Amino acid sequence: MASQKPKILVTRRLPESIESRMATLFETDINDGDITLTSDDIIAGLEGKDVLVCSITDTIDAALIARLPQSVRLIAQFGNGIDNIDVEAAWAAGLTVTNTPSVLTEDTADMAMVLMLALPRRLVEGTQMLVRDGVWAGWSPTSMLGHRLRGKALGIVGMGRIGTAVAQRAKAFGLNIHYYSRNRRPPAIEDPLEATYWHDLDSMIAAVDIVSLHTPHTRETFHLLSAKRLAGMKPGSFVVNVSRPELIDETALVAEIESGHLSGAALDVFENKNGINPRLLALAEQNKVVLTAHMASATLEARVEMGETVIVNIRAFMDGHQPPHRVLPEGGRGTLS
Repeated sequence: MASQKPKILVTRRLPESIESRMATLFETDINDGDITLTSDDIIAGLEGKDVLVCSITDTIDAALIARLPQSVRLIAQFGNGIDNIDVEAAWAAGLTVTNTPSVLTEDTADMAMVLMLALPRRLVEGTQMLVRDGVWAGWSPTSMLGHRLRGKALGIVGMGRIGTAVAQRAKAFGLNIHYYSRNRRPPAIEDPLEATYWHDLDSMIAAVDIVSLHTPHTRETFHLLSAKRLAGMKPGSFVVNVSRPELIDETALVAEIESGHLSGAALDVFENKNGINPRLLALAEQNKVVLTAHMASATLEARVEMGETVIVNIRAFMDGHQPPHRVLPEGGRGTLS
């Protein structure tokens, strides 16, 4: 008798426990090579499948969606971001798209705070001085002087789940919390944080010492920190980005740091389709920029929770129910929350 289990293609390797559960629940085909598949590879792998389990490294554009086998009915993204999926094209083709929101909040907020500390306290520079040079002259009163966080003004762009979690952590470090969002948060959120709401982004970024981005990439938020806005930031301030690289005009950011207008940036995401910008790398070597390898959600716990969420979405859909994390056109892509 033929298998009645849903048939799925998983484009990247997942935590072992998730792969085992998927193998039990579904007829699973996993990309064991764990390299980004081409469009042709994805189409070939989906023959006879019901579900595509993709990730941010897969380009699920209108051209690929038009070629999908008729058997495919669900695109289950392993991840919160959906920049790589043409949701409108999927909707028009009658496909359901899901993602894995909420599970990355705590880990991403932790990474934002790590980066917020790393740059002004010169953590990477201090480590490299010992490891790379192998020589330490010893402590002195003027050695490796950085800047304290307490008393500084933090401007959060996007006060959603992650932005709020960052604010809670930053408050404990003595930072003054400012935020810009489409909608003002209720007193139950604002009051414990003593947070100041700004209805104008330009005014906020001109007043704060650190700008931290926590909003998804949409048509509305592309280059949210434009050349004009970066030039309007407070002299000597920092940028932190653990969200999406498209939120910043990277060329303009580099120029503002090179000029000395901005003190630096701490980036977990950056433009790298054609290789990392050499000017950005040069700033990192000068310890004016801290770069991490898209690690904000890189904890085993987060990856397992993401996998469990994918499984829940698939099972709900295949059982004829509305999956709990369905993504819809436009609204599903998110805005400045």
